Amino acid sequence: MPRTVILDPVNLRYALEQNTVDKLKLLAALLPKKPKSTRKGELIAFIESHLQGDRLCELWDGLDDVQQLAIAEATYSEQGVFIIDRFKAKYGAAPNFGARDVLEYNHTPSLLSLFFHSVNRRGASFTTLIPNDLRKRLQAFVEKPKAFTLQQLETLPQDAELTHRDTERAVQIDLPVLLRLIDDGKVSVSNKTFQPSLATMKLLAQNLSSGDFYELKPKKQQWNQDIGPIKAFAWPLLLQAAKLVELSGSKLKLTKTGRQALTKPVHEVLHLIWQRWTKTTILDEFSRINEIKGQQGKGKRSMTATNSRRSAINGALAQCPVGRWVAIDEFWRFMQAADFHFEVTRDPWRLYIVDREYGSLGYQDYHHWSVVQGRYVLCVLFEYAATLGMIDVAYKDPVGARRDFSHMWGTDDLDFLSRYDGLQYIRLSSLGAYCLGLTAQYSPTQIQTLSTVSMLPSLKINIIGNPLSDAESLILENYAKQESELLWHLDKERSLLAVENGHRISELREFLEARDDQPLPETVEHFISTIQKQGQALRHQGTAILIECMDSQLADLVSTSTHTKSLCERVGKRHLVVKTSAEEKFRKAIHELGYGMPKV
Repeated sequence: MPRTVILDPVNLRYALEQNTVDKLKLLAALLPKKPKSTRKGELIAFIESHLQGDRLCELWDGLDDVQQLAIAEATYSEQGVFIIDRFKAKYGAAPNFGARDVLEYNHTPSLLSLFFHSVNRRGASFTTLIPNDLRKRLQAFVEKPKAFTLQQLETLPQDAELTHRDTERAVQIDLPVLLRLIDDGKVSVSNKTFQPSLATMKLLAQNLSSGDFYELKPKKQQWNQDIGPIKAFAWPLLLQAAKLVELSGSKLKLTKTGRQALTKPVHEVLHLIWQRWTKTTILDEFSRINEIKGQQGKGKRSMTATNSRRSAINGALAQCPVGRWVAIDEFWRFMQAADFHFEVTRDPWRLYIVDREYGSLGYQDYHHWSVVQGRYVLCVLFEYAATLGMIDVAYKDPVGARRDFSHMWGTDDLDFLSRYDGLQYIRLSSLGAYCLGLTAQYSPTQIQTLSTVSMLPSLKINIIGNPLSDAESLILENYAKQESELLWHLDKERSLLAVENGHRISELREFLEARDDQPLPETVEHFISTIQKQGQALRHQGTAILIECMDSQLADLVSTSTHTKSLCERVGKRHLVVKTSAEEKFRKAIHELGYGMPKV
């Protein structure tokens, strides 16, 4: 979200009048001629005369390249404001505004100080800018600076430490599975924080199609940092924020919208989840940066609104090319250079590491963009955007991945500042473009064909030439077992499970036909048609409760009464089955018949 500085128009004379005579003398000394008088009004007139016409051009020519870029940026920026961190992110250097003595009391200005002036208007204290009338003169000969170009990669660099995850296909499987686990009453969360229990996160990680991003394993020592769950932590919160589920006791249950989601296209549900997540207050993602304390109590009042932060990340993510890799450090630089600005806290002194006094983030060099805003960006991208399949990720172990915090007090024993430090590259997926509103229709990303296969009548698949890529293996292992590096075998149980979990069996056909020049054998065609038919032979219609009546006469009454017969099914002599979603209606109906059913 580009920052906005609200100022009244500032002209050059007003800006110069804000300076003391001593400061004006220093500015006048930068000019080729000496002033005839040192009175304030005459010094101002003398300086003004050199900042117009040919004299202005001569001063411009006397600047170095970085100084000229600084003037160009401010000349064409909103209200002429110069933002130093934005400039440094774009050009990798700061312009020379002059020199200060060791104690920084005395400032010897550079030629650049004739163009830039600090003003204090309407609370925007000492905003550095080029006055409006001077900007108009500069625009006559100063070229508009080029927009920041986001560097992108076609392929990832060769790095044995990198783990690469294509998330778009995995989430198509994960969402229906998670909704069914919730419908079965297997997902527990805290009724205070709404966060999942440890047992729930372990269960979710086991049921995710490719597991969590990092293996869940116990700490070696009590003082060791724990990476912990990422996807398994995010899912229950995402679903609650989207109002697909709600809390019932300690368990989550599907809402009406959640039940409808079971039959809707997955990409539409994911779009809904992301749109609602950007507005939710169920969690401040920065709280997941566990090593930074002080976020509660008085510190909480200084934290900024999460929706404005997410909006800035959304805007930057929408500028990323679909299907191209972007390094995280480059994405950080882009957010600053393109002015997708946000703050996490209005008072960094409230936040600290280890010790409230010595480890406060208020100290100079303790609240760098990468430490505060950057870590927030990592969490939103890795834990939420990647979980929803909006971005593919390439990452490594967070231990030692980033050392930009190592100079800070109390960090000697920290292996990482956040569990997300290992995220190195992101790639916007077709699903991400759809969720961000960049495309009106969703078209799945096509998996590049890198290998060829020979499909045998025995249902065996020979890999010919290049081995399967990770993405190709991810598809094939849904339907086949790997017997050796170059040999797979179609498996009925795996294929049925894939269809149960939301895969289209036509995906297998498309995969094989794209890599085999010969028509598929009849046995393979029969296998695919059988799986397509039998994989959907039974449908999950939600959970139900089994009710035992005190005798068969009561079962007869309840199953045939006009009040209750549409809400239950007779099973055996004394038992009834009622859908969980209809339980409350059923209770009211049997009350009208004069009977009750104790709650378990």
